[in-house]
Amino acid sequence: MGQPVLGIMTLYLNDNGLLEEKPIYQKMTIAGKKMGLDIYVFTPRDVNYKQNRINALMFDPVTKSWTRKWRSFPHMIFDRCRIQRSQRFVELGKFRKQYGHLTFLNHMLRNKWIIYRTMRKDPRFIPHLPLTKMYESPSDLTDMIRKYPLIYLKPINGTGGRGILRIQKQQGGIYLIQGRDQSRRIIHPQRVPLSELHGRLEGWNLKENHYLVQQGIQLKLPNGRVHDYRMLVQKNGSGLWEVTGCAGRIGASGSITSNLHGGGEAVTMQSLLKRFIKNDETVEAAKLQAEELSIQMAIFLEQTYGRLCELALDLAIDQKGHIWLLEVNPKPAREVFIQAGEKETYRRAIVRPLEYAIWLHEQKKRRKEKIQPLEEKIQPLEEKFPTPE
Repeated sequence: MGQPVLGIMTLYLNDNGLLEEKPIYQKMTIAGKKMGLDIYVFTPRDVNYKQNRINALMFDPVTKSWTRKWRSFPHMIFDRCRIQRSQRFVELGKFRKQYGHLTFLNHMLRNKWIIYRTMRKDPRFIPHLPLTKMYESPSDLTDMIRKYPLIYLKPINGTGGRGILRIQKQQGGIYLIQGRDQSRRIIHPQRVPLSELHGRLEGWNLKENHYLVQQGIQLKLPNGRVHDYRMLVQKNGSGLWEVTGCAGRIGASGSITSNLHGGGEAVTMQSLLKRFIKNDETVEAAKLQAEELSIQMAIFLEQTYGRLCELALDLAIDQKGHIWLLEVNPKPAREVFIQAGEKETYRRAIVRPLEYAIWLHEQKKRRKEKIQPLEEKIQPLEEKFPTPE
Protein backbone atom coordinates (compact mmCIF):
# COMPACT_ATOMS: atom_id res chain seq x y z
CA MET A 1 0.00 0.00 0.00
CA GLY A 2 3.06 2.29 0.13
CA GLN A 3 3.29 5.44 2.22
CA PRO A 4 -0.04 6.18 3.91
CA VAL A 5 -1.86 9.28 2.70
CA LEU A 6 -4.21 11.24 4.95
CA GLY A 7 -6.61 13.77 3.50
CA ILE A 8 -7.85 16.42 5.93
CA MET A 9 -11.33 17.39 4.77
CA THR A 10 -12.65 20.80 5.75
CA LEU A 11 -14.98 23.52 4.45
CA TYR A 12 -14.21 26.98 3.13
CA LEU A 13 -15.54 29.66 5.46
CA ASN A 14 -16.55 31.87 2.53
CA ASP A 15 -16.50 31.95 -1.26
CA ASN A 16 -12.99 33.44 -1.25
CA GLY A 17 -11.44 30.15 -0.17
CA LEU A 18 -10.65 31.09 3.45
CA LEU A 19 -9.80 28.14 5.72
CA GLU A 20 -10.16 28.49 9.48
CA GLU A 21 -7.48 26.11 10.76
CA LYS A 22 -4.62 26.49 8.26
CA PRO A 23 -1.96 26.91 11.00
CA ILE A 24 -3.04 23.59 12.55
CA TYR A 25 -2.93 21.86 9.17
CA GLN A 26 0.59 23.21 8.65
CA LYS A 27 1.69 21.72 11.97
CA MET A 28 0.01 18.41 11.13
CA THR A 29 1.72 18.30 7.73
CA ILE A 30 5.16 18.92 9.29
CA ALA A 31 4.55 16.33 12.02
CA GLY A 32 3.16 13.83 9.51
CA LYS A 33 6.22 14.15 7.27
CA LYS A 34 8.48 13.18 10.19
CA MET A 35 6.23 10.18 10.90
CA GLY A 36 6.09 8.96 7.29
CA LEU A 37 2.54 10.18 6.71
CA ASP A 38 1.70 12.16 3.59
CA ILE A 39 -0.95 14.81 4.31
CA TYR A 40 -2.99 17.13 2.15
CA VAL A 41 -6.04 19.33 2.74
CA PHE A 42 -9.17 19.48 0.62
CA THR A 43 -12.84 20.46 0.64
CA PRO A 44 -15.76 18.77 -1.17
CA ARG A 45 -15.64 21.69 -3.61
CA ASP A 46 -12.13 20.57 -4.69
CA VAL A 47 -13.29 17.11 -5.81
CA ASN A 48 -13.63 16.12 -9.47
CA TYR A 49 -16.43 13.56 -9.21
CA LYS A 50 -16.05 12.30 -12.79
CA GLN A 51 -12.34 11.55 -12.53
CA ASN A 52 -12.28 10.75 -8.78
CA ARG A 53 -9.44 13.20 -8.31
CA ILE A 54 -8.86 15.98 -5.78
CA ASN A 55 -7.36 19.41 -6.40
CA ALA A 56 -5.50 19.18 -3.11
CA LEU A 57 -4.04 21.98 -1.04
CA MET A 58 -0.53 21.04 0.09
CA PHE A 59 1.86 22.71 2.51
CA ASP A 60 5.60 22.66 1.80
CA PRO A 61 7.58 22.78 5.09
CA VAL A 62 10.71 23.93 3.23
CA THR A 63 9.24 26.93 1.38
CA LYS A 64 6.51 27.40 4.03
CA SER A 65 3.97 27.89 1.28
CA TRP A 66 0.69 26.33 0.12
CA THR A 67 0.30 24.99 -3.42
CA ARG A 68 -2.35 23.12 -5.41
CA LYS A 69 -1.84 19.70 -6.95
CA TRP A 70 -4.20 17.09 -8.42
CA ARG A 71 -4.06 14.00 -6.24
CA SER A 72 -5.68 10.57 -6.05
CA PHE A 73 -8.04 9.89 -3.18
CA PRO A 74 -6.23 9.40 0.16
CA HIS A 75 -6.10 6.14 2.09
CA MET A 76 -7.90 7.86 4.99
CA ILE A 77 -9.95 11.00 5.55
CA PHE A 78 -9.87 13.15 8.70
CA ASP A 79 -13.18 15.04 8.70
CA ARG A 80 -12.80 18.55 10.15
CA CYS A 81 -16.01 19.96 8.60
CA ARG A 82 -18.02 22.04 11.04
CA ILE A 83 -21.69 22.84 10.61
CA GLN A 84 -22.43 25.98 8.63
CA ARG A 85 -25.52 27.30 6.87
CA SER A 86 -24.27 27.43 3.31
CA GLN A 87 -24.16 25.70 -0.06
CA ARG A 88 -20.75 24.42 1.01
CA PHE A 89 -22.42 22.27 3.67
CA VAL A 90 -24.81 20.90 1.05
CA GLU A 91 -21.77 19.91 -1.03
CA LEU A 92 -20.40 18.08 2.00
CA GLY A 93 -23.58 15.96 2.12
CA LYS A 94 -23.11 15.05 -1.54
CA PHE A 95 -19.50 13.99 -0.89
CA ARG A 96 -20.43 11.83 2.08
CA LYS A 97 -23.22 10.16 0.11
CA GLN A 98 -20.96 9.28 -2.83
CA TYR A 99 -17.79 8.42 -0.92
CA GLY A 100 -19.14 7.09 2.37
CA HIS A 101 -17.38 3.77 1.70
CA LEU A 102 -13.95 5.37 2.13
CA THR A 103 -11.99 5.06 5.38
CA PHE A 104 -12.82 7.97 7.68
CA LEU A 105 -10.99 8.51 10.96
CA ASN A 106 -14.21 9.92 12.35
CA HIS A 107 -17.87 9.56 11.47
CA MET A 108 -20.51 12.24 11.98
CA LEU A 109 -22.18 12.85 15.30
CA ARG A 110 -25.74 14.09 15.47
CA ASN A 111 -27.10 17.33 16.94
CA LYS A 112 -27.16 18.17 20.67
CA TRP A 113 -30.70 16.86 21.18
CA ILE A 114 -30.09 13.46 19.60
CA ILE A 115 -26.78 13.06 21.44
CA TYR A 116 -28.52 13.91 24.74
CA ARG A 117 -31.26 11.33 24.16
CA THR A 118 -28.66 8.76 23.10
CA MET A 119 -26.56 9.35 26.22
CA ARG A 120 -29.61 8.95 28.46
CA LYS A 121 -29.98 5.36 27.26
CA ASP A 122 -26.94 4.40 29.34
CA PRO A 123 -27.66 4.50 33.12
CA ARG A 124 -24.01 5.40 33.84
CA PHE A 125 -24.43 8.82 32.26
CA ILE A 126 -27.89 9.93 33.41
CA PRO A 127 -26.63 11.51 36.70
CA HIS A 128 -24.16 13.58 34.68
CA LEU A 129 -26.64 15.02 32.14
CA PRO A 130 -28.41 18.30 32.98
CA LEU A 131 -32.13 17.82 32.31
CA THR A 132 -32.83 18.97 28.75
CA LYS A 133 -36.00 19.40 26.69
CA MET A 134 -36.73 20.35 23.11
CA TYR A 135 -38.52 23.70 22.97
CA GLU A 136 -41.93 23.01 21.44
CA SER A 137 -44.05 25.66 23.17
CA PRO A 138 -43.78 28.36 25.89
CA SER A 139 -44.90 25.77 28.47
CA ASP A 140 -41.59 23.90 28.04
CA LEU A 141 -39.73 27.00 29.17
CA THR A 142 -42.22 27.75 31.95
CA ASP A 143 -42.00 24.21 33.36
CA MET A 144 -38.20 24.29 33.43
CA ILE A 145 -37.89 27.78 34.92
CA ARG A 146 -40.27 26.79 37.72
CA LYS A 147 -38.24 23.66 38.42
CA TYR A 148 -34.77 25.21 38.25
CA PRO A 149 -33.64 28.71 39.26
CA LEU A 150 -31.22 28.78 36.32
CA ILE A 151 -31.75 27.54 32.76
CA TYR A 152 -30.06 27.87 29.36
CA LEU A 153 -31.60 28.08 25.91
CA LYS A 154 -29.34 26.62 23.21
CA PRO A 155 -29.73 26.04 19.45
CA ILE A 156 -29.33 22.32 18.72
CA ASN A 157 -26.58 22.94 16.15
CA GLY A 158 -24.97 26.04 17.63
CA THR A 159 -21.22 26.36 18.12
CA GLY A 160 -18.88 28.79 19.84
CA GLY A 161 -21.52 30.17 22.21
CA ARG A 162 -23.63 31.68 19.41
CA GLY A 163 -27.30 32.27 20.12
CA ILE A 164 -27.24 31.03 23.73
CA LEU A 165 -29.51 32.59 26.36
CA ARG A 166 -29.33 32.28 30.14
CA ILE A 167 -32.40 32.92 32.31
CA GLN A 168 -31.99 33.19 36.06
CA LYS A 169 -34.70 33.63 38.66
CA GLN A 170 -34.14 36.54 41.04
CA GLN A 171 -35.96 37.93 44.04
CA GLY A 172 -39.52 39.17 43.66
CA GLY A 173 -40.38 36.90 40.73
CA ILE A 174 -38.06 38.74 38.36
CA TYR A 175 -36.04 36.90 35.72
CA LEU A 176 -32.66 38.03 34.41
CA ILE A 177 -32.10 37.34 30.68
CA GLN A 178 -28.53 37.37 29.37
CA GLY A 179 -26.82 35.86 26.36
CA ARG A 180 -25.06 36.20 23.03
CA ASP A 181 -26.51 36.70 19.58
CA GLN A 182 -25.57 34.69 16.47
CA SER A 183 -22.47 36.86 16.02
CA ARG A 184 -21.34 36.11 19.61
CA ARG A 185 -22.07 39.71 20.69
CA ILE A 186 -23.05 40.00 24.36
CA ILE A 187 -26.72 40.93 24.79
CA HIS A 188 -27.49 43.70 27.27
CA PRO A 189 -28.99 42.05 30.43
CA GLN A 190 -32.76 42.41 30.81
CA ARG A 191 -34.89 41.98 33.94
CA VAL A 192 -38.50 40.99 33.36
CA PRO A 193 -41.39 39.41 35.32
CA LEU A 194 -42.57 35.94 34.30
CA SER A 195 -45.63 37.46 32.60
CA GLU A 196 -43.35 39.31 30.14
CA LEU A 197 -40.70 36.62 29.71
CA HIS A 198 -42.16 34.87 26.67
CA GLY A 199 -42.89 38.16 24.94
CA ARG A 200 -39.26 39.23 25.27
CA LEU A 201 -38.15 35.97 23.65
CA GLU A 202 -40.54 36.05 20.68
CA GLY A 203 -37.93 37.50 18.35
CA TRP A 204 -35.67 34.49 18.91
CA ASN A 205 -38.17 32.13 17.21
CA LEU A 206 -37.17 29.38 19.62
CA LYS A 207 -39.30 26.64 18.06
CA GLU A 208 -38.48 27.44 14.42
CA ASN A 209 -34.75 27.71 15.23
CA HIS A 210 -34.81 24.38 17.11
CA TYR A 211 -33.79 25.43 20.59
CA LEU A 212 -33.17 23.28 23.66
CA VAL A 213 -34.14 24.22 27.21
CA GLN A 214 -31.47 22.98 29.62
CA GLN A 215 -31.06 22.88 33.38
CA GLY A 216 -28.37 25.37 34.35
CA ILE A 217 -25.43 24.53 36.60
CA GLN A 218 -24.20 27.34 38.85
CA LEU A 219 -20.62 27.94 37.74
CA LYS A 220 -19.87 31.53 38.66
CA LEU A 221 -16.52 32.22 40.26
CA PRO A 222 -16.30 34.75 43.11
CA ASN A 223 -15.56 37.47 40.52
CA GLY A 224 -18.86 36.70 38.74
CA ARG A 225 -17.32 35.12 35.64
CA VAL A 226 -18.52 31.68 34.51
CA HIS A 227 -16.20 28.76 33.91
CA ASP A 228 -16.08 25.18 32.62
CA TYR A 229 -13.58 22.60 31.37
CA ARG A 230 -12.59 21.36 27.92
CA MET A 231 -11.62 17.67 28.13
CA LEU A 232 -9.94 16.29 25.00
CA VAL A 233 -9.95 12.52 24.49
CA GLN A 234 -8.28 10.99 21.42
CA LYS A 235 -7.35 7.63 19.96
CA ASN A 236 -3.64 6.89 20.39
CA GLY A 237 -1.16 5.02 18.19
CA SER A 238 -2.56 1.70 19.45
CA GLY A 239 -6.13 2.54 18.48
CA LEU A 240 -7.21 3.08 22.12
CA TRP A 241 -8.99 6.03 23.70
CA GLU A 242 -6.82 8.16 25.97
CA VAL A 243 -7.13 11.50 27.73
CA THR A 244 -4.89 14.00 25.94
CA GLY A 245 -5.55 16.82 28.36
CA CYS A 246 -8.07 19.06 30.06
CA ALA A 247 -7.99 22.84 30.42
CA GLY A 248 -10.18 25.28 32.30
CA ARG A 249 -12.00 28.10 30.53
CA ILE A 250 -13.12 31.34 32.15
CA GLY A 251 -15.66 33.50 30.33
CA ALA A 252 -15.24 37.17 29.61
CA SER A 253 -16.77 39.66 32.04
CA GLY A 254 -20.52 39.79 31.44
CA SER A 255 -20.50 36.65 29.29
CA ILE A 256 -22.75 33.66 30.02
CA THR A 257 -20.37 31.27 28.24
CA SER A 258 -16.68 30.48 28.61
CA ASN A 259 -15.83 30.18 24.90
CA LEU A 260 -12.41 31.54 24.01
CA HIS A 261 -13.73 33.05 20.77
CA GLY A 262 -16.13 35.05 22.90
CA GLY A 263 -13.31 36.66 24.88
CA GLY A 264 -12.72 33.89 27.43
CA GLU A 265 -9.34 32.85 28.79
CA ALA A 266 -7.76 29.44 29.33
CA VAL A 267 -6.06 28.20 32.50
CA THR A 268 -4.89 24.82 33.76
CA MET A 269 -7.56 22.45 35.05
CA GLN A 270 -5.79 22.06 38.39
CA SER A 271 -5.58 25.78 39.11
CA LEU A 272 -9.24 26.39 38.22
CA LEU A 273 -10.50 23.45 40.26
CA LYS A 274 -8.57 24.69 43.28
CA ARG A 275 -9.98 28.16 42.82
CA PHE A 276 -13.57 26.88 42.79
CA ILE A 277 -13.32 23.85 45.12
CA LYS A 278 -11.32 24.44 48.27
CA ASN A 279 -10.98 20.79 49.34
CA ASP A 280 -7.89 19.11 47.81
CA GLU A 281 -9.34 15.58 48.06
CA THR A 282 -12.50 16.68 46.25
CA VAL A 283 -10.36 18.31 43.56
CA GLU A 284 -8.34 15.15 42.90
CA ALA A 285 -11.41 12.90 42.97
CA ALA A 286 -13.25 15.19 40.52
CA LYS A 287 -10.30 15.28 38.15
CA LEU A 288 -9.99 11.48 38.12
CA GLN A 289 -13.72 10.95 37.67
CA ALA A 290 -13.88 13.50 34.83
CA GLU A 291 -11.16 11.62 32.95
CA GLU A 292 -12.72 8.19 33.48
CA LEU A 293 -16.19 9.42 32.56
CA SER A 294 -14.93 11.10 29.39
CA ILE A 295 -13.28 7.89 28.17
CA GLN A 296 -16.47 5.91 28.91
CA MET A 297 -18.55 8.44 26.98
CA ALA A 298 -16.20 8.38 23.99
CA ILE A 299 -16.32 4.57 23.82
CA PHE A 300 -20.12 4.63 24.07
CA LEU A 301 -20.56 7.26 21.35
CA GLU A 302 -18.21 5.37 19.04
CA GLN A 303 -20.17 2.16 19.57
CA THR A 304 -23.34 4.08 18.69
CA TYR A 305 -22.24 6.20 15.71
CA GLY A 306 -19.25 4.38 14.24
CA ARG A 307 -15.53 5.09 14.18
CA LEU A 308 -14.34 8.26 15.95
CA CYS A 309 -10.81 9.48 16.61
CA GLU A 310 -11.28 12.43 18.97
CA LEU A 311 -13.91 14.23 21.02
CA ALA A 312 -13.90 17.31 23.21
CA LEU A 313 -16.28 17.15 26.13
CA ASP A 314 -17.29 20.42 27.72
CA LEU A 315 -17.72 19.67 31.40
CA ALA A 316 -19.04 21.53 34.40
CA ILE A 317 -17.77 20.55 37.85
CA ASP A 318 -19.79 21.94 40.74
CA GLN A 319 -18.45 22.72 44.21
CA LYS A 320 -19.31 19.23 45.44
CA GLY A 321 -17.08 17.80 42.70
CA HIS A 322 -19.98 16.43 40.66
CA ILE A 323 -19.34 16.15 36.90
CA TRP A 324 -21.87 17.48 34.38
CA LEU A 325 -21.65 17.01 30.62
CA LEU A 326 -22.59 20.29 28.94
CA GLU A 327 -21.75 19.46 25.33
CA VAL A 328 -19.90 17.05 23.04
CA ASN A 329 -17.75 18.57 20.31
CA PRO A 330 -16.63 16.14 17.56
CA LYS A 331 -14.45 18.73 15.75
CA PRO A 332 -12.51 20.32 18.61
CA ALA A 333 -10.02 23.14 18.38
CA ARG A 334 -6.72 22.73 20.25
CA GLU A 335 -5.80 26.32 21.07
CA VAL A 336 -7.19 26.07 24.60
CA PHE A 337 -4.04 24.16 25.63
CA ILE A 338 -1.52 26.56 24.17
CA GLN A 339 -3.42 29.45 25.78
CA ALA A 340 -3.32 27.62 29.10
CA GLY A 341 0.46 27.28 28.76
CA GLU A 342 0.37 23.50 28.22
CA LYS A 343 2.66 23.20 25.21
CA GLU A 344 3.21 19.45 25.46
CA THR A 345 -0.55 18.77 25.64
CA TYR A 346 -1.00 21.00 22.59
CA ARG A 347 1.67 19.02 20.71
CA ARG A 348 0.01 15.71 21.62
CA ALA A 349 -3.37 17.05 20.53
CA ILE A 350 -1.95 17.68 17.06
CA VAL A 351 0.02 14.44 16.73
CA ARG A 352 -2.39 11.84 18.12
CA PRO A 353 -4.84 11.79 15.18
CA LEU A 354 -1.83 11.21 12.93
CA GLU A 355 -0.58 8.34 15.10
CA TYR A 356 -4.04 6.83 14.98
CA ALA A 357 -4.19 7.25 11.18
CA ILE A 358 -0.91 5.32 10.81
CA TRP A 359 -2.17 2.57 13.13
CA LEU A 360 -5.42 2.33 11.17
CA HIS A 361 -3.48 2.10 7.90
CA GLU A 362 -1.35 -0.72 9.32
CA GLN A 363 -4.49 -2.60 10.40
CA LYS A 364 -5.91 -2.36 6.88
CA LYS A 365 -2.58 -3.50 5.43
CA ARG A 366 -2.45 -6.57 7.68
CA ARG A 367 -6.03 -7.51 6.84
CA LYS A 368 -5.19 -7.29 3.14
CA GLU A 369 -2.10 -9.45 3.60
CA LYS A 370 -4.21 -12.11 5.35
CA ILE A 371 -6.90 -12.08 2.67
CA GLN A 372 -4.48 -12.29 -0.28
CA PRO A 373 -3.11 -15.82 0.42
CA LEU A 374 -6.68 -17.07 0.78
CA GLU A 375 -7.58 -15.61 -2.60
CA GLU A 376 -4.50 -17.28 -4.12
CA LYS A 377 -5.63 -20.65 -2.69
CA ILE A 378 -9.20 -20.21 -3.88
CA GLN A 379 -8.21 -19.34 -7.47
CA PRO A 380 -6.68 -22.75 -8.38
CA LEU A 381 -9.70 -24.51 -6.89
CA GLU A 382 -12.02 -22.44 -9.05
CA GLU A 383 -10.00 -23.43 -12.11
CA LYS A 384 -10.08 -27.11 -11.15
CA PHE A 385 -13.75 -27.11 -10.21
CA PRO A 386 -15.39 -24.42 -12.38
CA THR A 387 -18.81 -23.15 -11.35
CA PRO A 388 -21.44 -24.91 -13.52
CA GLU A 389 -23.28 -22.58 -15.87
